[in-house]
Amino acid sequence: MKRQLYLAAGLTSVALGAIGVILPLLPTVPFMILAAFCFANSSPRLEAWLVEHHVFGSHIRNWRERRAITRRGKWAATIAFAVSITIALLFMKMPWNLFPIAAALITGSWLWTRNEPGPAQLPVQPPPHKE
Repeated sequence: MKRQLYLAAGLTSVALGAIGVILPLLPTVPFMILAAFCFANSSPRLEAWLVEHHVFGSHIRNWRERRAITRRGKWAATIAFAVSITIALLFMKMPWNLFPIAAALITGSWLWTRNEPGPAQLPVQPPPHKE
């Protein structure tokens, strides 16, 4: 039963991430990271597919290995977040609805506290063998 719940949560996360590719209000990569976590507990095949994915794989590996988010990813999320907040401010009634926006702004800024991945490290070559 637990595996099925993780599988359902992973598939839901992939669906939300796919919607996030189109809608700036939904983040894509965090949903894919969540999906990889869920698949790690339910479907090794789907987990491997996500971790090796040509678009999302590097983000998932950076998060798993270093809890890191690329600077480009941080800026993309910040810009999408700013657009979303601007739209919300234009259409929301004031002042009580500012509380959820303020809470979202504070929690959304958390991503700037995360590490950034360093340059890709090349595999270390052993010294040449001398005879």
